[in-house]
Order: sequence, then C-alpha cells, then structure tokens
Amino acid sequence: MFPIVHVGSGKEMEMEIGKNESENENGKMIGKWNKYVHVFGERLRRVPSLAWKTTWNVGYEDPRRVIHAFKVGLSLTLASLLYLVEPLYHEIGQSAIWAVMTVVVVLEFTAGATLCKGLNRGLGTLLAGLLAFIVGYIANASSHRISQAVIIGAAVFLIGALATYMRFIPYIKKNYDYGLVIFLMTFNLIALSSYRVDSVLKIAHERISSIAIGCAICLIMSILMFPNWSGEDLHNSTAFKLEGLAKSIEACVNEYFYGEIDSPGENKSSEDPIYKGYKNVLDSKSIDETLALHASWEPRHSRYCHKFPWQQYVKVGAVLRQFGYTVVALHGCLRSEIQTPRSVRAMFKDPCIRVAAEVSKVLIELSNSIRNCRHCSPEILSDHLHEALQDLNNAIKSQPRLFLGSKHKHNHANNMLKLAAAQVGQGRHGKGSGFSLSSVKTDSSALLDWKTKRDSLMQSKENERKSLRPQLSKIAITSLEFSEALPFAAFASLLVETVAKLDLVIEEVEELGRLDCFKEFRAGDELVVTCEEPRVDVSRNNLPSHGIE
Repeated sequence: MFPIVHVGSGKEMEMEIGKNESENENGKMIGKWNKYVHVFGERLRRVPSLAWKTTWNVGYEDPRRVIHAFKVGLSLTLASLLYLVEPLYHEIGQSAIWAVMTVVVVLEFTAGATLCKGLNRGLGTLLAGLLAFIVGYIANASSHRISQAVIIGAAVFLIGALATYMRFIPYIKKNYDYGLVIFLMTFNLIALSSYRVDSVLKIAHERISSIAIGCAICLIMSILMFPNWSGEDLHNSTAFKLEGLAKSIEACVNEYFYGEIDSPGENKSSEDPIYKGYKNVLDSKSIDETLALHASWEPRHSRYCHKFPWQQYVKVGAVLRQFGYTVVALHGCLRSEIQTPRSVRAMFKDPCIRVAAEVSKVLIELSNSIRNCRHCSPEILSDHLHEALQDLNNAIKSQPRLFLGSKHKHNHANNMLKLAAAQVGQGRHGKGSGFSLSSVKTDSSALLDWKTKRDSLMQSKENERKSLRPQLSKIAITSLEFSEALPFAAFASLLVETVAKLDLVIEEVEELGRLDCFKEFRAGDELVVTCEEPRVDVSRNNLPSHGIE
C-alpha cells in the first residue's frame, strides 16, 4: 500500500507557525505597553506629593523665602493701584504700568540688592529724562524737521557710544552697570518720542514719577518690613564654611584609617560628606563677592552702627579657599591608585587622628567666634595640637625603613631600573638597524621582498613596544616597593600643611573681629564647640533677573 500524502499540508503548518509567532509578538508588545502605562501612572500619581514636598522644603530651609514672596505680592498690589484706581490713573496716565514693572525688576531678596538696583534705576531714569529733555529742547529750537532729526540722531549716537564705553570701566561695571543700561534705554525712548510727540516733558515727568513710586515701594518693603541683610548672609555663610572645612578634615582622616578606601573609578562625590564640606568653600567666590557688593550699599543697621567690613569678609573667603585646596588634596589621597597597607597606616593612626581633631576644633572655634561676634581665645592653638604634631613626627622617625628602605632593597631597585634602561636601549638600537639602503635592489622581485620584510619588521616593533610599556610600568612599581609608606607620607604632609595654614585663617579672622568690633574674649567665657548642620544656602536666595523690563 502507498502512504497517503496530503498536498499543501506543509504550507498550512508554516502559516500556522507564522500566525502563532505574530500573536506572540503582539502579546509581548501589549505587555510592554501595559508596563509603560503602569510606570507612567505611578509617576503621575507621585507628582502631587513630590511637588508638595519640594515646596515645603524650600520654605522650611529658610522661612524668609515665604516672607519675601508675600512682600513681593503686596508690593505688586500697591503698585497696581496706580493703574486700577481712577483718580491715581488720571494723574499718572498709562505710565503707571512702569511702577509695576519696576517692582518686578527691582525688588530683590536682600535689602542691599534692592538698594543697589533701585538707586541705579532711579538715578539712571532721572538723568536720562533730564538729558533727553535738553536734547529735545535743542532740537525743537530748529525750525526744520531734517535738522531736528539730525540733532536727535547725533545725540543718540554720542550718548549711546559714551554710555556703552563707560560700562567697560571696572568700577562702573561693578557698581553702576544696571543704572547705565536703564539710562541708555530711557534716554532713547524719550529722545526718539520727542520727535513725533510734542509733550515730551509730560512723558518724562510721568515715567520718572511712576518709576520713583515703584522704587519707593521696593525700598520701603525691603528696609522696613522684615528686612533681609546681605551682610548677615555673608556673616553666616563664612561661619558655615569654617564648620564645613572642620567636618571635612575630621571625616577624611577617620575614613582613611577606619573606613573603606574607594577605588579611583568610583564617583560618589555628590553623596560624599567630605565633598559636601569643602564644596561650598570652593564655589563661594562669586557668592561672596555678590553679597559683599550688596552689603556695601546697605545702611548701618547694627546695634553699634559701625561700617560693615565687607572687604575683610572677602579676604577671609579667599583664605578659606586656599585652605580648602589642601583639604581637596587630602581627600584625593583616599582615591589614589597606590595605597599604603592598612597595617602600616595603623602605626600612625593615633597621632594623625589627634592632629585632625585639633585642627577641626580650631576651625569650629573660629566659626563660633564669627557667629557670636567675639574674639577668639588667645590659646586657640593649644598645646594639644603641638603635642599631636610632635607625636606624629616621632612616629615617622621611629620607622625609617618604611620611608627610606634598606640598602639591599635600594640596590635591587637600581638593578631593576638599569634593566629597564637596557631594554629601552635595545629597542632603540633595533629600530635604527632594521635595514640598509644599500641592500635595496631595483628589480620588482627584490622590491616586493623588501616591502614584505619591512611590514613584518614594523609589526614586530609595534608588538614589542606594546609589551614593553606594561613591563616598564611593572618595573617602576617594583622599584618603589622599598617605600610602601610613600602614599601615607603624602597624606601626612598634607595634614601638617593644614596646620601651617591655620595661622593665616586665624590672622584674617582676628582682623575681621577688629574691624567688625567683636566682643573681647574673657577668661570666664565658656568655650562651647558645636558643629550644627547649616539650614540656609544663601546661594539659592539670589533670584536672577532675566531681563531689564
């Protein structure tokens, strides 16, 4: 009997298999989309709670931000009354809107910043209005429209060029740049309007009046209602920076002797408490200069009514940054490629920890001195710091072989380095004796043979060079085995460098106390050393203006 063969059964099976595969793919796609929708829904559900948490934290970190927000809202409401109340609107006219715009631009977080921008804006508008009125009066003295246009155009060119050039002068750029920009804009608006509008004096009067009202509202809100002083922010930030350096040094030394040393490839600086301690110090240059500039505009508001020594605060910040660079280098020792064995580090643990603790104690005492506005103790550099340094010196001297090595190991290192030099010399000799030009023939077979030998020779040299590099690196590292404590020597040297730089920090802080009229230190005063977490980040309180109007 013959077997029954079903025609087309193979095609039907292939079609069924393809159908099943497409269904599986569709099922996978639907599963992926369901997963994406679920994840998106979970994230969308967390948005309200996350927004509320962020909003709460901003106000909790510094409650002055909430007060400043209400002050801005109240100031805008008062300025808008000039536009909403009919009698006031008829007196000032459409220029009342300039009062609202002035409040938006001028009112800043601190009184010093508001004074700086408010006085710049008011003075620039006043001078621009007067000068534009004079130019318009001279232009109107001429009976021809063409001559009037020429006079106004020439005045716009000369005043614009002169004002722009003055902005490059360092002192003017630092203190009056905003005022010059306002002066230039106001002058052009009024001077050009005088060519088409006859009542230029009325235009200048209305705009100057509205801007003056807006500036007055800003100054009253900034100085009289819960004022925030730039000088106080600079004062507090200096104390916080000292505390941050103190915590960084102590945490760095503790991690070096007790914690796990991070590998060089790891990058967790954003979560590292050591990094957080000195980061604010290194990034403080522009913030300190801005706060000092705004503090120079503030009136004498302290109890003793003395001038705020803002320049000295800038000097203290510069010294702290120099101190911070040493802390950065000290932190870098924890991530070095070559580390001293833990057994060797344990020999010097006690004196190093004592030195770090004493340095941290001095920095915290300086921080408390600035915060409490009193001079430091004459014995701020105590005998304990000197004893800890002496113990560290004695501990290093007691282990000379760790740093200098024995004569046998030193000779072994020299022999290894000579061997490396010999190998390098052989490589160079081989490079120069690859082939001779006299051996090159002119026939095609010899030329082809020469090219083949040249390619093989270059390939062998390349392989030799690649193998020579790691070999030389191993020889160099092996030659340094006699000083396995060398990384610790760098760490100890930087730790001693922090002690040496303490004198500069103490000197600048004492000068700051003399200029800021700190209270004298008395023998009965209790030295309470505290290191609390700063709640206020003054760099986040400066809201930049992204436009002039």
